[in-house]
Amino acid sequence: MSNHADFAAALLDPERPCPDGLLSVNGADPASRFAVYRNNVQASLINALADSYPVVVQLVGDEFFRAMAGVHVQGSPPRSPLMNDYGHDFAAFIEGFAPAASVPYLADVARLERLRVIAYHAADAQPLEHEQIAAALADPQALSELTVELHPSLNLLSSAFAVVAIWAAHQQETTLAGIDLSQGQHALVLRNGLDVEVFAIDQGASAFIQYLQNGQSLMQALEAAPAFDLSQTLALLISRNAITHLHNNKVSP
Repeated sequence: MSNHADFAAALLDPERPCPDGLLSVNGADPASRFAVYRNNVQASLINALADSYPVVVQLVGDEFFRAMAGVHVQGSPPRSPLMNDYGHDFAAFIEGFAPAASVPYLADVARLERLRVIAYHAADAQPLEHEQIAAALADPQALSELTVELHPSLNLLSSAFAVVAIWAAHQQETTLAGIDLSQGQHALVLRNGLDVEVFAIDQGASAFIQYLQNGQSLMQALEAAPAFDLSQTLALLISRNAITHLHNNKVSP
């Protein structure tokens, strides 16, 4: 292992000794100085996770979260200088973290919170004017060739748990009482202006939007998706400025 790799590994593993060759300019014990530095690095990474996953923190409590995040930090060093990228795999870690098994929806709540971070930092895109969209949709003959480009921040999550309701309850400082936690939900996450928004949509709407993201035409997506309210779904996408381009892919004979 190189000196750099040895130093990096020791930063995240409190069981490792201070790397060889470190010196302190003021004569202090290098091992003591390194221990302080290691604690600061680990604390900053745990704090970054707490900032990205505030509802997960609320669900399990600060003490449990910091202990869980500490284990994650030791096995998952940062791969990018951008701290908003850190913790992209935290939900998968939670799913395999045995002490969190008593909160079965925790990993999916983390996935929802990760999509919010992604949406916040996604590229900007100018939405189409509502009048342009209405004019394009007014011609039923064109729907089979019309494809929709959606805002880069838009993502979907399907969960076996009531993740949107759980997340929403923690935005209003209410309890989970009255929520059927095992009632699966489909989430739509997007950034509208500067605000990241979360909506619960039905299975058919989620499938329809996924088909649109995959490049299928409006008619193809409508025919492939389970039954849903098309007007309501399009109204949601239009009102939240989620449609950025419409492409007519008609091929001339």
